[in-house]
Amino acid sequence: MDVISVIRTKRDKGELSPEQIDWVIDAYTRGVVADEQMSALAMAILLNGMNRAEIARWTAAMIASGERMNFDALSRPTSDKHSTGGVGDKITLPLAPLVAACGAAVPQLSGRGLGHTGGTLDKLESIPGWRALLSNEEMLHVLDTTGAVICAAGDGLAPADKKLYALRDVTGTVEAIPLIASSIMSKKIAEGTGSLVLDVKVGTGAFMKTIEDARELASTMVQLGTDSGVKTVALLTDMSTPLGLTAGNALEVRESVEVLAGGGPQDVVDLTIALAREMLAAAGIKDADPAKALADGSAMDVWRRMIAAQGGDPDATLPVAREQHVVTAPSTGVLTRLDAYDIGIAAWRLGAGRARKEDPVQAGAGVELHAKPGDTVTAGQPLLTLHTDTPEKFDYALKSLNGSWDIAAPGTGFTANPIVLDRIA
Repeated sequence: MDVISVIRTKRDKGELSPEQIDWVIDAYTRGVVADEQMSALAMAILLNGMNRAEIARWTAAMIASGERMNFDALSRPTSDKHSTGGVGDKITLPLAPLVAACGAAVPQLSGRGLGHTGGTLDKLESIPGWRALLSNEEMLHVLDTTGAVICAAGDGLAPADKKLYALRDVTGTVEAIPLIASSIMSKKIAEGTGSLVLDVKVGTGAFMKTIEDARELASTMVQLGTDSGVKTVALLTDMSTPLGLTAGNALEVRESVEVLAGGGPQDVVDLTIALAREMLAAAGIKDADPAKALADGSAMDVWRRMIAAQGGDPDATLPVAREQHVVTAPSTGVLTRLDAYDIGIAAWRLGAGRARKEDPVQAGAGVELHAKPGDTVTAGQPLLTLHTDTPEKFDYALKSLNGSWDIAAPGTGFTANPIVLDRIA
């Protein structure tokens, strides 16, 4: 077996054999296949796709590259959630402690930013002292004592995906449906959760721009999970506009804490509760009310214990960027569009994301929104505030915001998309 023949097979729109898939995943994990060779294969997969049998085998090979975890010793049923990535998508932060407060255990293995989308671990690392890297024993201890843990997948869990995940981010192959599906599901199946709810984003700020592509991805992942014995459900959710009023690491943590305190933007609250209900139902917990747990402070209590258990200080002051630049509304009227992708690119250019897998991110960088579609704005009022430690980035970020919004005449009617577009089970 050699990697050139595997690349050529997919380049020429052929079907990879089970033996080819098993070999190339194993060889890449061991370093026999170089990054540039796997980059070529990933691009061929992006351009030419994979059938269901190939995706299932690719996923199984990535699971087999490492260990599998088991949570049978826990006294609670386990339920996890995964988002395909969006702009301002801080939902995991309030969701994990909320579901734990309602009686499920939440083993949330999260990732770093991919392209214009933020990473949960990058966000939480803006909390002084907080650690993403836990041993399996530490992860189980935090999960057992607090009910929820948010951490990086250990080196032993789907190590093939860990290498490929970082490579996709810097080679323009993030959007490949087979690679998204197998990346997510290999980690989640190897993780050992009993049930899984998928938040598949749709719209300009998502990797899936159309409802059809989102349904294809969701259906693929639900089938992979179900076939592996994991109760799996997917919600298709809107990502044409950023979630909440912030995109950036510390900015989103601050907003998440507001939600846990009983406030925060309504769209973040609504989606958090919708996903919590799905996770609890999948775990077989029928009598809990996540809206009540968010309002009565019990979810906040779990958050504080979870952050502290991973070395973080829940009372610490979060980092603030040294420089700000305010973008004002050019006219008076109704804001009818605020493009999520453009906001995500601006946040990335300000330092909230990375251009190379080894790049650091700025904790305080990002974009703050002062209005959402449907709001009335006045000429000259703040529309966005850009945050960064490196003011030379402002011009580059502002270029991504050309044509990013529409303002209609005062009094124009506006109907927002529902936050949940569809459900696939």
